[in-house]
Amino acid sequence: MTKTYHVTTGGKLYLAGEYAVLTPGQTALIKYIPILMEATIQANPDYQLSSDLFDYSVDLYPDKQYALIQETVSIVNDYLVKLGHTLSPFRLRISGKFEKNGKKIGIGSSGSVIILTIKAMAEFYKIHLSADLLFRLASYVLLKRGDNGSMGDLACIAYEDFIAFTSFNRQKIRKLIAENELLTVLTADWGYQIRPIKVTLPCEFLVGWTGTPAISKDMIELVQASISSDFLEQTQIVVEQIEQGLKKADQELVSVGLKRAGQLLEKLHPAIYSKTLQELVGATKNFTAVAKSSGAGGGDCGVALTFDTKSSCCLIEKWQQAGIELLWQEVLA
Repeated sequence: MTKTYHVTTGGKLYLAGEYAVLTPGQTALIKYIPILMEATIQANPDYQLSSDLFDYSVDLYPDKQYALIQETVSIVNDYLVKLGHTLSPFRLRISGKFEKNGKKIGIGSSGSVIILTIKAMAEFYKIHLSADLLFRLASYVLLKRGDNGSMGDLACIAYEDFIAFTSFNRQKIRKLIAENELLTVLTADWGYQIRPIKVTLPCEFLVGWTGTPAISKDMIELVQASISSDFLEQTQIVVEQIEQGLKKADQELVSVGLKRAGQLLEKLHPAIYSKTLQELVGATKNFTAVAKSSGAGGGDCGVALTFDTKSSCCLIEKWQQAGIELLWQEVLA
């Protein structure tokens, strides 16, 4: 009987530092969201890739819809051959959609699909991948595709943790990819930092979904030209404040820092804060809570930290009244 292997992975949301982290050396705080996607993989006479996002399956012959999965398989196959493995075809099925009512939720679906595919293949070939190597392989896939993101989402999803991610020079690594073979790139010094955050501040982490999808790639292209050295400097200061506040249980430092981080984004570009995102943030007024947009903005999700149970309940109620759906709720400490 053919053995079937199962793997899962989740998504992510930015607490602070989005947009700034597109610049090498900047830091963002990113929270793992365990809303899971699943993959099953088993030996098969031929390659067969399927996803419940599409109503058909493919092999490795290039297909536009399946390009992300196919390119991931190709790169991992290259890695396996270089490690001395004999390749074997398989059937890979990915299930789970980061969407509601047919609308995409911006918690990292493309990054999750890449990492899910890599994890499934590692399980199939019985090889151990550290969280860091998983991150590098996934980043390699996106960098080779010309993706314009920071790769922070991949770091968070690979580590399955609340992290502080300091970004690397992606142009430098793209050049490395173009001029070197895979193993050389994977073992090079990329210049990033990934630090898991141990939260000691008693608080709840809430995610509100506006119901309006936003395309991160398009938002980045729209906003990137507005990023100034002052924005980067101010954002780095507040990100460090928030990280320290979470670690040292300093509620004031976290509240002031998150509020300031949101103001910096609002000032950066008017497209970031949609009307509903403004309502999401404004709903925290009169509660011991603070909220801001998360990720690319323009719709999609916002995040909040609440510091007592009553504030959590009242905020959720106000969000519901504004048509904002509670997507995730978690006690951080």
